[in-house]
Amino acid sequence: MSHWNALISGYAQHGPGEKALSCLDRMQRQGVSPDVVTFVCILKACCSIRAFEKGKEIHAEILKEGLLEKHVLVGNALVNMYTKCGELAKAQEVFDGLPNLNIVSWNAFIAGYAQHGYGDEALNHYINMRNQGFCPNAVTFVCILKTCGGLGKLEKRKEIHAEVIEHDCEGKNMFIATGLVDMYAKCGEISKAREVFDEFTIQEVVSCNALIDCRMYPIWT
Repeated sequence: MSHWNALISGYAQHGPGEKALSCLDRMQRQGVSPDVVTFVCILKACCSIRAFEKGKEIHAEILKEGLLEKHVLVGNALVNMYTKCGELAKAQEVFDGLPNLNIVSWNAFIAGYAQHGYGDEALNHYINMRNQGFCPNAVTFVCILKTCGGLGKLEKRKEIHAEVIEHDCEGKNMFIATGLVDMYAKCGEISKAREVFDEFTIQEVVSCNALIDCRMYPIWT
């Protein structure tokens, strides 16, 4: 079993994803049943090639085995697969039915809405997450900062920035730092974007690009 999982995992992570699905078919034809690791890897492969129909088949197998009640990793992988395929209603359905949620579950859910342009919904889910006592991590902040950049909610942007500072993330994570600059710049708050940039302890090229891409270059040269 372990050698099948290793092979499927390799194709799921490095491609081509179709090879992972082919390995699963071969494995099952040989009478070997997939386990939790297999399902998580296969769902990852479905994400990479947007194999929604195959993902639904895998979902049915997971339900048959009763794995969602026992393994949060499988539930998270399902939510991620559906969001990546743009099937947000299905992702919501799976998410709502998970008996045990963790920050990875919330991140996959919020990221899906953010990536598909549903900024208000992503922000509402973030607020709901916080209200339920979950603590955001770097991935959460990266997703929600990207969302806030497309919304005209000044007070909410300030609140998110304050939470970043509260969690001691500002300037220590390149992606969060860049997200803050990008958020303020896209909202036209150029001086605030430059202020945040100047406070970085990590001033990577990507942060500079966030400024330049928003036509800020003439202001600070």
